Amino acid sequence: MCQPGRPSPHGLGHEGSPGFALWKAAKPGEPASVTWESPWGPGRPGWHIECSAMCQKYLGTTFDVHGGGKDLVFPHHENEIAQSEAASGQDLAHYWLHNGFVTLDAEKMSKSVGNFKTIRDLLAHWDGEALRAFLLSTHYRHPINFTEAAIVESDRRVEYFYESLAKGDAWLAQKKFAPMAEPEPLPEHVQAFREAMEDDFNTAEALARVERLYGILNARIDAKARSEEVVALLWTARDLSRVLGLATRAPGEAIRSRRQLAAARKGIDPKWVEERISARLHARKARDFSRADAIRAEVGARGVELRDGPAGTDWRVLL
Repeated sequence: MCQPGRPSPHGLGHEGSPGFALWKAAKPGEPASVTWESPWGPGRPGWHIECSAMCQKYLGTTFDVHGGGKDLVFPHHENEIAQSEAASGQDLAHYWLHNGFVTLDAEKMSKSVGNFKTIRDLLAHWDGEALRAFLLSTHYRHPINFTEAAIVESDRRVEYFYESLAKGDAWLAQKKFAPMAEPEPLPEHVQAFREAMEDDFNTAEALARVERLYGILNARIDAKARSEEVVALLWTARDLSRVLGLATRAPGEAIRSRRQLAAARKGIDPKWVEERISARLHARKARDFSRADAIRAEVGARGVELRDGPAGTDWRVLL
C-alpha cells in the first residue's frame, strides 16, 4: 500500500516559529491544583504530550497506522512526531491516514450546531452494513456528505450483494452441485481488488470492483454457466466482500433482518404483510385473480413488493 503523506516532523508553525512547547510554565496566580513541580519550575505538560505517552505505553515506540482527521496534521500530529521520535530515535508510525470531514447535507457536522447523527441513532433505523458501505464508498481522504439518499443507495448495494449470494446458493442447491475442494478465488478479480486497495487504501474503487463482480455472477447464473464457474465467482465475491466487512452473514438471515429494519422505517407491520400474502394465496387458489391482484396492489401502495418464486411468495420493502 502506498504510504499516505506523512506530517512534517519538525514541529514548526507555518511561519517557521516553534509550534509547541513540551512544558508550559504556570502563569502568575494560577492555582497549585492545576500545576506540577518540575526542574523548570511549576507548570504542566504542553501540547499533545499525553498522546505520545499513551502511544508509547500501549502501542510501543513504533506502530503501523496512525489515523485522525485532516485538521489534526498541524499542530497535533507534527508535535507527536517531533517529541516521540526525538525521545525514541525511531519512526512513530509507518502509515498516516488523515480522513476528510463528514458533512450532513453539505454542512460540517458539529455538536455545537446540533447537526450531527450518532452511530447508535443510525443503527436504530439502518443496517450496520449499509453504514459501512456508505463510508467505504468515498476515499478516506475526501470529505463525505451524509444524506438520506446516500444511505438509501448504500443500503441498495448491500441488498444487491445478499440477494446475489442467495441467488447463487439457490442455483447451486438446485443443481445439487458440491465442489470436491474449496475453490480458489479467481486471480483476475483478486488482483483488481488488490490494486485498488493498494492505491492509498482506495476502498471506493475496491467496492466498485466488488459490485462489478456481483454483476458478473448474476449474468453467468442467468446464462446457465457451468456450475464450476458459478462456484468460483460466488466464492470470490464472498471472499472479497469479507475484506470490506460486507456480506458476512448467511444471506437468508441477513435479508430477513434487513427486511425488519426496512419495514420499521416505513411503519409496516410484517405480520400484516404475511396476512396479506396468505389472503392472496387463498384468492389465487380460488381462481379469484382480480382479488389477488387487488391485494398485490394494496401492499404495493404501502411500499411492499411481493415476489413469487418456486418456494412460494416472498416480499421486500421498496426503498
